[in-house]
Amino acid sequence: MRLILQLVVVAAVALAGSAAVTAADWNVPLTLGLGAATAVLLLLLAYAWIVRRTEHRPVDELSLRAAGPRLAQGFVIGAGLFAAVIVNIAFLDGYTVAGRGSVSGAVALFGFALAACVTEELLFRGIIFRIVEDRAGTWVALVLSSLLFGLSHIANPHATVWSALAVAVEAGAMLGAAYAATRTLWVPIGLHIGWNFAEGGIFGTDVSGTGGPDGLLRSTMSGPAALTGGGFGPEGSLYALAAGLLTAAVFLWLAHRRGRITPRRSRRPAGSEAGATLTR
Repeated sequence: MRLILQLVVVAAVALAGSAAVTAADWNVPLTLGLGAATAVLLLLLAYAWIVRRTEHRPVDELSLRAAGPRLAQGFVIGAGLFAAVIVNIAFLDGYTVAGRGSVSGAVALFGFALAACVTEELLFRGIIFRIVEDRAGTWVALVLSSLLFGLSHIANPHATVWSALAVAVEAGAMLGAAYAATRTLWVPIGLHIGWNFAEGGIFGTDVSGTGGPDGLLRSTMSGPAALTGGGFGPEGSLYALAAGLLTAAVFLWLAHRRGRITPRRSRRPAGSEAGATLTR
């Protein structure tokens, strides 16, 4: 029941925020402001409120004590990973810089990324992964939340069964593993924002099949879909799949080393280790 209640509350707030951000139609101050308001003032507060009401505990996975460093840490990892993907694609002439883009477009894309990434992390890692893990263990939670995350992208423009599976494996597994290793949502939130912003806001490629204004760079992509991801964008490429799998493996190794892989229903309160650091 708590899973359903939490999903309903967060999803309802997310839908309202998404409608507002979409209505802004890439107006820079409106998209940035509404994106930030949706992410910070609405979604995070709604998540914290419903978790307290249904679980009667502090929301340690969103502890403000380490929010800044953890967000920055995740952002750097996510942006760096996507940059590595693009460099590899460009090495085989799949990605070409066509010229300078737009700073205002990059700012608008950042606002959009804030709302979208916080929404997805709260739903798929904060609610689904965390609650399923508490009942069925880390591996079941990782597989289920990853598959649902990939499935949620199947209706995107240019999406295919392959692209949905790629998102499930490269992003769903990586972000779930990041939460398992750190027990804070700030790291996967930052990682997700960094990846998406680098994808659209810096390198000017489509994000999960969706376009938008030019980022800091204007680009063209050409070549086989296995290299470039086709119309879905680089997230459908084998390079993105490899980067996500490698990062997921590192986070899972860290989770195992720290004793945070739960084989069965946890006997301790959910999220009790949420404030732990990545360097513990």
